[in-house]
Amino acid sequence: MNGPQSMSRKQLGALGEQSAETHLRSAGYTIVARNWRCRTGEIDIVAMDGQTLVFVEVRTRSGAFRFGTPQESVDARKQRQIMETSQIYLHQRGQHERQIRFDVISVYMNPAGELNQIEHIRWAF
Repeated sequence: MNGPQSMSRKQLGALGEQSAETHLRSAGYTIVARNWRCRTGEIDIVAMDGQTLVFVEVRTRSGAFRFGTPQESVDARKQRQIMETSQIYLHQRGQHERQIRFDVISVYMNPAGELNQIEHIRWAF
């Protein structure tokens, strides 16, 4: 595989999301949706953790962290957008009463484009 330098941001992000999905499945989560979109934005992964519906934002980085850690890039504006989008998801499915949670998964790739580390932050916001 070519390293992250030769991958587009979209390709790197897709690779990170696949790694995050694998991580969640191995932790016993059930994946409900990937890249769920509506007019307000996109949720990277929607998963069930027991009875809790989890909206997961995945951030992938490779190489030096010139712009901070992946989780630091989920700023207040992004958090609001994810929360707004999650409300539309819940409304469309009539699941307003369901317990929900917002997690962030940071995926770190090495220069060869291989998974280096995953950090899963539950109740991130």
